[in-house]
Amino acid sequence: MATEGPAGESSSRGKRADAQRNRQTVLTAAAEVFVTSGVDAPIRRIAAEAGVGMATIYRHFPTRADLVTAVYQHQIEACVEAGPSLLAGADSPFDALRQWIDLFVDFLVTKHGLADALQSDSDRFAALHAYFLDRLLPVCAQLLDAAVEAGDIRPGTEPYELMRGIGNLCVGYDNDPRYDPRRLIALLLQGLQRPRAV
Repeated sequence: MATEGPAGESSSRGKRADAQRNRQTVLTAAAEVFVTSGVDAPIRRIAAEAGVGMATIYRHFPTRADLVTAVYQHQIEACVEAGPSLLAGADSPFDALRQWIDLFVDFLVTKHGLADALQSDSDRFAALHAYFLDRLLPVCAQLLDAAVEAGDIRPGTEPYELMRGIGNLCVGYDNDPRYDPRRLIALLLQGLQRPRAV
């Protein structure tokens, strides 16, 4: 009898690991489908992309709003995790900041439809916006602080102002093929840089 406990626990852990893997697979597939087809894409298409049954999706995400919210949070977490990795691997803190802002812009221009889809549920949207700020502001602050400390940029840039400014520059990207927010964001980053002594 004593040996059944650990075996049962191991089996339970294995099921939890499988469920977590399925959940991550569904989130990744849903994010790709939402980018190409919008948040109203058929659930069966997401299931096919993920290689799971529709019942698996509904088990994890009972409503479409649950799925959209989870995809949005999943993408936020990818931006959060990227910050320290970029800081550790980039040539300079400024390069890490620039690369992270590229990811942030990708998130904004490809995922804004997710936020739009949730605005009809104001409580859910407000909670998601708070989550967005709570998770991303500290990462942006860490990158800015490192770049200031390295002498790459001038001090005084507030993380919220930078993220808000970048967000504003991304507005309208999908409505105007002549507009590329990345060009203006590159100019913004140039303006943050501290001039190098010649």
